[in-house]
Amino acid sequence: MKARIKLVDGMTFIAESETGHGVVVDAAPDIGGRNLGARPMELVLMGTGACTAIDVVLILRKARQPVTDCVVEMSADRAAEDPKVFTRIHMHYVVTGKGLSQAQVERAIRLSKDKYCSATKMLEGTVDVTFDHEVREA
Repeated sequence: MKARIKLVDGMTFIAESETGHGVVVDAAPDIGGRNLGARPMELVLMGTGACTAIDVVLILRKARQPVTDCVVEMSADRAAEDPKVFTRIHMHYVVTGKGLSQAQVERAIRLSKDKYCSATKMLEGTVDVTFDHEVREA
C-alpha cells in the first residue's frame, strides 16, 4: 500500500491513496492551518470507525441479516503530552434493519474487533478500545 502527501498551501495538504482517492488534510489554526480539512488524528479515528463499520455490515450481509444502516459514533481521549496518542476510544454502533438478530449484530461487532478490523487491532495494544451497540428496527 502506498500514499502520497503533498503540501498545497500554508499547512494544507492533499493526501492521495494508491487507488487515486484524495483527502484534504490541514493543521489547527494555532499552528498555521486554515481549517480546510481533517486533522491527521481525526483521519486515524475516522479510518478506524470506517474499517469496523465495513466489517460489521459485510458480516451481517453474509449472515443474511437485513441490515439497512450502520452508524459508528466514536469518542476518543488523547494523551496530554506529546506524542498525543489516543489513550481511549469508545465506539457506539447503531445498526438498523428489519428483524435483525441481536445475537448476530453482537457477533459481527465482536468478530470485527477481535479478528477482522486491521485498524482496531493495530491500536488495541496501546489504546483502551471499548464498544457498545444498539439495534434499531427499520
